[in-house]
Amino acid sequence: MEEDKRLIKLKLLKEIAELLNKGTEMNVVLSEVLKKLLNVTGMETGWVFLINENGNYEMAAFENLPPALLINNCEPMCHGGCWCIDRYNDGRLDKATNIIACKRLEDVMENKCGETYGLTHHATVPLKAGNEKFGLLNIGSPHKTHFESEELALLESVSLQIGTALKRMKLTQIEQETALVAERNRLARDLHDSVNQLLFSINLTARGGREVTTETEVAETFDYIQDLAQEALLEMRALIWQLRPQGLENGIVSALSSYGQMLGMTLDVKVKGVVNLPCQVEEVIWRIGQEAMANCKKHSGQSNIKINLTVGSHQVTFQIEDEGCGFYYDEEKQLPSLGLRSMKERTEAVNGTLQIKSLPGNGTKLKVKIPF
Repeated sequence: MEEDKRLIKLKLLKEIAELLNKGTEMNVVLSEVLKKLLNVTGMETGWVFLINENGNYEMAAFENLPPALLINNCEPMCHGGCWCIDRYNDGRLDKATNIIACKRLEDVMENKCGETYGLTHHATVPLKAGNEKFGLLNIGSPHKTHFESEELALLESVSLQIGTALKRMKLTQIEQETALVAERNRLARDLHDSVNQLLFSINLTARGGREVTTETEVAETFDYIQDLAQEALLEMRALIWQLRPQGLENGIVSALSSYGQMLGMTLDVKVKGVVNLPCQVEEVIWRIGQEAMANCKKHSGQSNIKINLTVGSHQVTFQIEDEGCGFYYDEEKQLPSLGLRSMKERTEAVNGTLQIKSLPGNGTKLKVKIPF
């Protein structure tokens, strides 16, 4: 019997290792691992919390939650505190352990939110790789109030595998982002060294031709060529800025101000809070700011822009507005331009929200809120 249990455990760990090694989508992999774990152990319910450096959590996977925890899109699992997360955040939860009872379950029972099917307790184990922590694995079954040491040891083995896989995925993502930045920098250099210089040469040649010709029609042609080359130069410099944001190393406010000056815009920038943002959030704000300023330059008829950046403990709010010609916007319909759709996609990619207010003759206001 003991030999059979050992073989079952080894087989489970092997199958989970295979799932984790070939998986690239974090939430999909966690869901598959959770199903496999519950199926083999005979447990009925499980969920995984991913927890960031600030202690904020999200439920990344779950299986067979009772109806009381599923109400309003799993709201009881996505908001509020609980004992396991509290212990995780203050450092008391370092290995697989029994949780005396589940506060979330107690809350839904007290508020009579629905059926819990006898689920009251769960085991919990941190997901770790070395000294780095990523979240919690919670497992429970109806009427089960205690987990044996062998059960906890198995959960701990699985959690270490999950933690190592999460570390690998995180490093892969960082590597991909680094490669993307390097490729942007290379493309920006190539554009600057080739196309940008060619346009500059065309500009100088047209100016020289204009100065030596005595024929009116030829002079007008040279003027037209020079104007086109100058406009193309400005567009190219703006594109190079977008690919390789010079000044971002000095902070988002400095980068936006410099970009606005390059476009010939006058910026009124107000900042509240300490601007110390995660790199991904900072880049999203930077890209949205670029697009908004470029749109203002092209379409609004205004050169004045107001920017408000407010940084709270867990959220940044970025607002940019002009008093230009505006446009008709119906939030029930598709966004009217590719640039606005790109802003919305960038914002939603970091779990943020984009609010647009604009009317013909009343200017345009964009407000972005991003949690971090």
